[in-house]
Amino acid sequence: MKKQFLFILTLVSVVLLLSGCTEFNEPISKDSTGFWNEFIVWPLVTAIKFFADLLGTYAWGIIAVTIIIRLAILPLMIKQTKSSKKMQEIQPKLKELQKKYASKDAQTQQKYQQEMMKLMGESGVNPLSGCLPVLIQMPILIGFYHAISRMNATPAFDLGNFFIFPLAESAPVLAIVAGLMQFIVLRTGPAMDNPQMKMMMYIMPFMIIAFGIALPAALSLYWVVGNIISILQNLYIYKPWEKNKTQPAQNGGAK
Repeated sequence: MKKQFLFILTLVSVVLLLSGCTEFNEPISKDSTGFWNEFIVWPLVTAIKFFADLLGTYAWGIIAVTIIIRLAILPLMIKQTKSSKKMQEIQPKLKELQKKYASKDAQTQQKYQQEMMKLMGESGVNPLSGCLPVLIQMPILIGFYHAISRMNATPAFDLGNFFIFPLAESAPVLAIVAGLMQFIVLRTGPAMDNPQMKMMMYIMPFMIIAFGIALPAALSLYWVVGNIISILQNLYIYKPWEKNKTQPAQNGGAK
């Protein structure tokens, strides 16, 4: 778990380094140069503008682009979620291995790692499956931030509002909604049954709220729409209502 966290942290750091942070408040156009501008920011700007013209407002343009992006990476997200579910299912066997190889000497720990990887391989669990969606989404998220910020700095674009929320400005209420929906995403997923993930269920929503308050409302809108898709995905895969039915029976049997 620590290795996964360090890996994700490294990915985030690299993306932040490569994201061209010095240009975030400069105008953007088709003539903007550089890999980041040509292949991330400008395509997002073009897509948002296209759907804004088609649907009437930039808010609906952002919603449409968000849905398209999330649907495009949905197979990866489903694969990640199913892997997390399998990881949850093999937790009893992992605990048995931990007890069996409780000694901290190097030879025992090496054997434990081999047995653990063998168990995961046989169960179809990829411990790094959660990193790929993060790797894909992070440049998109930062690209959205740059697209919105730079569209706001370009006179040709007027982002307007999403209901009462100006898309180019901070919207604490929308950020709170995004954070609450992130909590629901984690609540309907594997976090409740995995002690290692349970802490994330309480930390991530506050991080989303903090970022949402500090950044333009367009990003909070991106999170809200993306989280709606994630909630539907979790309901389809995990079916928490069935789990709630089985828990009382299990508790009754335990007595």
